[in-house]
Amino acid sequence: MTDIKKPLGGASSVGHVTMADRRKFLLGAAGVAAGAAALTVGSGLGIRTARAQSRAEISFASAAFFGNETFGDLCKTFNESQDRVTVTYIELPPPSSSTEVYQGLVQQLARRNGTPDVFSQDVIWIAGFAAAGWALPLDEYFPADKRGDYFAGTVAACTYQEKLTALPWFLDSGMFYYRKDILEKHGAKVPETWDEMATIAAAAQAAGDAKFGYLWQGKQAEVLVCDAVEIITSNNGSILAADGKSSLIGDKPAVDAIQFLYDTINKTKISPQNVLSWDEEPSRQPFTSGEAMFMRNWSYVYPIAQDPKASEVVDKVGVAPLPHFAGGKSAACLGGYQLGVNANSKQREAAIEFLTWLSSTETQQRIALNFGLAPTRPALFKDAKIKQEQPFMASLESVFTGATGRPITPEYAKVTLALQSGISKALVSGNVQAELSACAEQINKIVG
Repeated sequence: MTDIKKPLGGASSVGHVTMADRRKFLLGAAGVAAGAAALTVGSGLGIRTARAQSRAEISFASAAFFGNETFGDLCKTFNESQDRVTVTYIELPPPSSSTEVYQGLVQQLARRNGTPDVFSQDVIWIAGFAAAGWALPLDEYFPADKRGDYFAGTVAACTYQEKLTALPWFLDSGMFYYRKDILEKHGAKVPETWDEMATIAAAAQAAGDAKFGYLWQGKQAEVLVCDAVEIITSNNGSILAADGKSSLIGDKPAVDAIQFLYDTINKTKISPQNVLSWDEEPSRQPFTSGEAMFMRNWSYVYPIAQDPKASEVVDKVGVAPLPHFAGGKSAACLGGYQLGVNANSKQREAAIEFLTWLSSTETQQRIALNFGLAPTRPALFKDAKIKQEQPFMASLESVFTGATGRPITPEYAKVTLALQSGISKALVSGNVQAELSACAEQINKIVG
């Protein structure tokens, strides 16, 4: 999950990769200096990456995600697994300090000196790093016919101007939590539409089974954009047009979706007024204390819900894809960190080899087991070991299949502030159409 939970320019500079370079890579060792060879990744994908001629030294910078080991341990394993590349790990702050992670990467990449060679990045930074010319396009190394091994939404989030500029690594997304026991009491099934959800939530409140029908995050912060992306997309709407150069936030699908959120507070009254000041934790706490029927949140909530020391709803919680509007489909806002290669790396082939290893089936499995971070490869959700050791994660494939990225634009930092302000004004005032139309005009000035 991105910092939203705990909060998180031109490519011409990479044009020195020649056609001969590409040919050498694609054809393997042919024409490359002695000692270089092509490596077929052990995941059986047939993706080819180039080996360094000697033990090349590269660096890897990432936010520090902690589990049963560290990313430094991953680097050590890679270093010991072959004799071509040595990786030095640069540990950045944890994702809860996303601003510091972002600033640290920007400062390094802007120097254009090749350090770090490989880096991990929040999905919302991908377009900006690519537009700045800091991220190496990866299309020649990871052809289109191999990208089907990843969730389509993650690949889309890793693509800028039809170029793959990041490689999927691990992810999170918004998901729908519900009380199994209350649902069973009311003889209802897990709601698939927002209207069904509102009806069941109101019934649970009326019966005294839940103080709150539906909890979500309406604070003027990044998480509000995530909630908006989900509900707007589930109504066949969008925040930006496909070309990223105009806003659709003032169009009917988006307006109707945000109106629904306003109505949960002021019409159906299934959500408390306080949601407008809540981000993830304030909305999580009433749910795990047994006061709510439904909730939108991230995957981190489930282990808390199952902890007797922190939860009053142990074994009473289910998780499903978020509802959608009639004629729409479920959408979950994509979070997580993906991989990039510095466009100015002086050890490009070594960087590609390490990047490929990090994103491989075997390494993603290890990260899932030891860090609890969900794979970007759908096949791993059927993996026997993950099913045994991380059963909740293994159940989330259907949730992640509907993962949708936030607006893809190099101006995202400005766009998100406009969205947070405009959507917040709409939810507070109830003047949804007017506020979202004004928001669209502001965004058009930013991206147009």
